[in-house]
Amino acid sequence: MKRHNFSLPNLGSLWMLVAALGFAIMGTLVKIGAQKFSSAELVFYRSLFGLMVIWIYIYTQKLSLATPVIYKQMSRAVVGFTSLILFFYAIAHLPLATAITLNYTSPLFLALFTPFLLHEKPKKTLLIGLVIGFIGISLLLKPSFSQKDWLAASLGLLSGIGAALAYIHVKQLGQANEPDWRTVFYFTLISTIGAGLWMLFAPQGALSSIFGATHFNTFHPLGWQDFLLLLGLGLSATIAQLAMTRAYRTGDTMVVASLAYVTVLLASLFGVLWWHEHLSLDAWIAIALIILSGIIGICSTQK
Repeated sequence: MKRHNFSLPNLGSLWMLVAALGFAIMGTLVKIGAQKFSSAELVFYRSLFGLMVIWIYIYTQKLSLATPVIYKQMSRAVVGFTSLILFFYAIAHLPLATAITLNYTSPLFLALFTPFLLHEKPKKTLLIGLVIGFIGISLLLKPSFSQKDWLAASLGLLSGIGAALAYIHVKQLGQANEPDWRTVFYFTLISTIGAGLWMLFAPQGALSSIFGATHFNTFHPLGWQDFLLLLGLGLSATIAQLAMTRAYRTGDTMVVASLAYVTVLLASLFGVLWWHEHLSLDAWIAIALIILSGIIGICSTQK
């Protein structure tokens, strides 16, 4: 009797599902926090509270931050934070759906960069899955922009390229045996410093007009209820970053990239549950395509 060999998919890739849930929760908390805080404040507090969480873990576990690849850690952190800044620029000048769609071109660029920078050749089925997922994202968010938005659209696209390069850095750090917590620590450290400088120097300078903000120089006082919100923001962001880093370190690069689309799916469902947003028939079709993309990505690792 002939036996069929069936292997489980690389379970490391499934950490991206945990990251997707964390990022979706973070996005929900950002939307709630945006009713009071500016974008600069939210980025700063997200990074600061996340830095506190990861530092407490490092301190209590008596872990070392010394690393032989400090330049690669700094490069990953700077590239990731730059991508974040470009993403917020796109959000300020484009419809939110358009900005998110441009940012989520990152898996497609990752597929382009992987053969050259990671020396991995993605399977054709994975590439098909990525395209299906991106079609689902586009159908769900329905991006649109006019000709006058070409600069914002270009920088939004650059945020997707930057995110792809940041993920490649994460994979390379994993190959160098860098632990997840150390990579997340340096990223949150640079993001905290960068966002803090953003708040301090952007208000009355050129960056104020660039980001389309008129109240970056306003520091809103924190109430006790704000601490719970911001702690949740930092905690969910940190857990998501740790899970994403673990996924890229231990999983298949392109499978992880395809599962990243789940973040938008979960965020849309949270919108239905929390704000009673209505999803049309084509939105449910888009969600089905995103799920199909993830299934293709997972199944493509089976031999």
